[in-house]
Amino acid sequence: MALNSQSPVLAQVPQRIVSLVPSQTELLFDLGLDEQIVGVTKFCVYPAEKVKLKTKIGGTKNFDLTAIAALKPDLVIGNKEENYQAGIEALRARYRVWLTDIVTLEDALQMIEEVGALVGFAASAQLLSAHIQNAFAQLIPAPTPLPRVAYFIWRKPYMVAASGTFIDQMLQIAGFQNVFSALNRYPAISVQQLQAVSPDLIFLSSEPYPFRQKHFAELQAICPNARVQLIDGELFSWYGSRLQYSAAYFRALRQQF
Repeated sequence: MALNSQSPVLAQVPQRIVSLVPSQTELLFDLGLDEQIVGVTKFCVYPAEKVKLKTKIGGTKNFDLTAIAALKPDLVIGNKEENYQAGIEALRARYRVWLTDIVTLEDALQMIEEVGALVGFAASAQLLSAHIQNAFAQLIPAPTPLPRVAYFIWRKPYMVAASGTFIDQMLQIAGFQNVFSALNRYPAISVQQLQAVSPDLIFLSSEPYPFRQKHFAELQAICPNARVQLIDGELFSWYGSRLQYSAAYFRALRQQF
């Protein structure tokens, strides 16, 4: 479900919105809510020229309740995974909170249309959703056997995206087999576990850990037969309007292998 069961029913279109999630912040701006957005997190970086003008209310896991109170929001938009429960409950005690829970592409498309309806931009949201659906529909079936990939999101300790995550479904849609699909969520893994699954590819995501070229050697030493690739984590994990670029990126990425 994209829309949390405790989400608000609004008597009128919100005019003062605080967004606690970078991908949803970008979506709100892309739908045209430049004036209605009053607060964003320090990790909300798109669109750069617009978010810099908005009040920063802390991070996704430690937002500043006092800063939010000063903004007097009539709607707070968050996400079950990216935000923390205690903070969300504190906000719910004072404001209308709309909380998303997204695991699949279908969840993301539903969220886009629901947030559009909630903030008075239903038509724009439906057009965006249809555009994204069309882009993914044009992805040709992947050749078999599928390349087997380990998708890294963190270092020290090594952490990967496993089953039950939006990233895992994006990997499947892109035409890759997740070697850690037997595990759940975002487990920490050992060097021995990585060697045991023997991936064809090791994807080093650009976020949340800022993997760079300098990290290739250490992973290559662990799995000398794997190809190590730096990938754009936003196009695998952001479930808002950035999805309109994901299908083309997946197509180009697949062609490399």
